[in-house]
Amino acid sequence: MKQEETAAAVAENKQGQHETVECLIIGSGPAGYTAAIYAARADMKPVLYEGIQPGGQLTITTDVENYPGYPDGIMGPVMMDHFKNQAVRLGSDVRYGMVSKADLSKRPFIITVDETKTISAETVIIATGASAKWLGIPSEQRLNGSGVSACAVCDGFFYRGQDVAIVGAGDTACEEASYLAKLCKKVYMIVRKDSFRASKAMQHRVENTPNIEILFNTETDEILGDNLVTGARVKNNVTGETRELAVTGFFVAIGHNPNTEIFKGQLDMDEQGYLITKPDSSFTNIEGVFACGDAQDKIYRQAVTAAGSGCMAALDAERFLSSQKH
Repeated sequence: MKQEETAAAVAENKQGQHETVECLIIGSGPAGYTAAIYAARADMKPVLYEGIQPGGQLTITTDVENYPGYPDGIMGPVMMDHFKNQAVRLGSDVRYGMVSKADLSKRPFIITVDETKTISAETVIIATGASAKWLGIPSEQRLNGSGVSACAVCDGFFYRGQDVAIVGAGDTACEEASYLAKLCKKVYMIVRKDSFRASKAMQHRVENTPNIEILFNTETDEILGDNLVTGARVKNNVTGETRELAVTGFFVAIGHNPNTEIFKGQLDMDEQGYLITKPDSSFTNIEGVFACGDAQDKIYRQAVTAAGSGCMAALDAERFLSSQKH
């Protein structure tokens, strides 16, 4: 019993200790793990906290066919395990935990993890990603990855020659609907109001595409299917009439929320909360703090671009530390 109490006391004491690290990476996914790989190879002894969703959005993705190096495709969670294992093998300290507070007012930066542990970091790489906005209906989450997707560019390829539906009214929704129209037999575009929010150019592109049918004043009532999407039931907001669409793919394009809340008031962001980095770099407005992946990229949002920006962040952090030492 005494031995167990001693072990528990040591663990508790260790949790409460203040730790100093050279490079702290906040968030996992392609950006965070790639940053860890490069930082470890540069002997920066990186510590990475995986966050609330270890591996990022790819862990809820099934087949990934557009990432170079996997000619036969790969499951998203498996690919993220590969990223993580490589980072660990090279010397990264990958930990499960959630950064709850960040004081970036001076170096070393003070980072709080799980509201209990504090870390002093000479450099911080932010790879917290962005979360897709969802409609909030139970079937949407139940069939996520089984016909429901928040990324047409990622998953549209799997629905070639099939009928699909997409929800949204902005530029991204119009762009993704146009992309799907090149692959799919029919695209139903579900728009809640009686008009688009997209630019006129994007509206015209959608309206002039023959195999896109726009359903204005329409909301999704239910996504149909047991294990795979077999259809969607939609409701007209004006008439109250319901209609079933025979689709095998259902895409949600109503926006993303960057996971940057804890940095507000310290780091420069745009109106949506995406971190602003200096041109051709991962530098934020605070020296020693770098941003990569979907937390600062609202345009591409692809695994391969996230990985590339993670590489940039680690290289920028290494050069910054070298400049400080000299």
